[in-house]
Amino acid sequence: MNETLMLIGSLSNDLLRVANMVHRGSVEGASRFFNEAQKWSLQLKHRQLKPYIQNIITGINAETNKTALTKNKAEKFLMYSILLQNYAVHDKFE
Repeated sequence: MNETLMLIGSLSNDLLRVANMVHRGSVEGASRFFNEAQKWSLQLKHRQLKPYIQNIITGINAETNKTALTKNKAEKFLMYSILLQNYAVHDKFE
């Protein structure tokens, strides 16, 4: 497993946790996992990735901790999580 794959997998897992916790009503817990997701995305920011993955990372970095984690955002993060997971599982890293 290379470092990029590990970072993408970690980001995917944390975004999934954010989405699940928001839907369960635990916004405080979700914000902690969102902070972790932003840390992973910052580490991925300057890596060579496909453009749609870079757009996801840019979107995560554009969110601020001060904005509320709504159910709409949780659905967006769930979609990001699935896209990142598929990328990590099916794409070949050189």
